[in-house]
Amino acid sequence: MQTILHNCCGMDIHKDTVVACVLKTCETVDAKTSEENTVQELRVFKTFPDDLAQLRSWLESENCCHVAMESTGVYWTPVYDALEDACGGKMKLIVTNARHMRNVPGKKTDIKDAEWIASLLRAGLLDGSFIPPLEVRELRQLTRYRKNVVQDINTQKNRIEKSLQQAGFKLSTFLSDVFGVSGRNLIRVLIKKGKLTPTDVEYATTRISQEKKAEIKLAINGKLTKHQRKFLELQISHLDQQIAHLDVIEQSITELSEPFADEVSRLDTIPGIAETSATAIVAEIGTDMSKFPTAEHFCSWAGVTPGDNSSAGKKKVQESLLATPTSKA
Repeated sequence: MQTILHNCCGMDIHKDTVVACVLKTCETVDAKTSEENTVQELRVFKTFPDDLAQLRSWLESENCCHVAMESTGVYWTPVYDALEDACGGKMKLIVTNARHMRNVPGKKTDIKDAEWIASLLRAGLLDGSFIPPLEVRELRQLTRYRKNVVQDINTQKNRIEKSLQQAGFKLSTFLSDVFGVSGRNLIRVLIKKGKLTPTDVEYATTRISQEKKAEIKLAINGKLTKHQRKFLELQISHLDQQIAHLDVIEQSITELSEPFADEVSRLDTIPGIAETSATAIVAEIGTDMSKFPTAEHFCSWAGVTPGDNSSAGKKKVQESLLATPTSKA
């Protein structure tokens, strides 16, 4: 393979260790054949902060500013963070998909993997994954976490609704939101008394027509045991904690998204995209679109373009695309 980089490093990253292989071109032995004298040095580091600092110092001492690594789970993240601003900010890090650098079948070791990655980088055959700047990655971490917390809240609400149904209280049949003001009032009465009376419905429900209240009164002919009341109280308490936690996350997202207020406000003008969605978009793609050569490249990276699988002039369509709406495929 033709040499593009004369000083580079390939890394095979694992949970506890990093195998680093530095390839350096010293001189050309034969000018006619362009044969090169390549020096290779291998070192193994732990993934503790002090060891990653040693890895950084070693690369800087070798004046190695081009590094490639596989995107192995989340194990590459601390290594990337430790090297991101190395060599006075001149460090060029490439995080690439493992399937794009598969070696030929045969004996496989961590050392051989590091050597292979370094060889591919040296020949300029690796394309790096899109890694946004640190401030965007921090915002992305929060927006993704918010999504998970919202899912947890919905799961907890479903658990509470299941408990109410098992006790014979079918509030969701008549209330559009069991956890709105009226639903919350009724649940508090249930926790306190274990049952609901027509009078409780009158006082607990707000902004509900008399016809709707009459329907609700038909759905309250149940009674909670002492255990069910305590269990419901525990579930509601956990839900309140989750909602309070979500509020803290929202505040943190607001603070981190202030530098991107202009981009968020412009995305917010698109029909169907609110501020929450706009913030999530910025957190995923950043604000520097120069990373994508064309709009087509960006759409492909985002996964909003159909794939193309053809051979011998025939297109192969995935089975999922051929399934009918009623199919279970």
